Amino acid sequence: MDPEAARTARESLDLAFHMSNILDTGLDRHTLSVLIALCDLGVNPEALAAVVKELQREPSPSPPMSTAPSSIP
Repeated sequence: MDPEAARTARESLDLAFHMSNILDTGLDRHTLSVLIALCDLGVNPEALAAVVKELQREPSPSPPMSTAPSSIP
């Protein structure tokens, strides 16, 4: 990618990230970048938005329980 194209892409991501923050989407810069790339590859933006909303609704998984024997008597 030439330097001008890289600068333009960075500025576009900066603008999209700023808009995302104004809309309080909760998306980080990397996630937003991945979502934009998926749209560029032809993924339906409305379907992608529905998936993101569904994933944000799900509770975060708790850390796995240790299966090692406990050293506490």
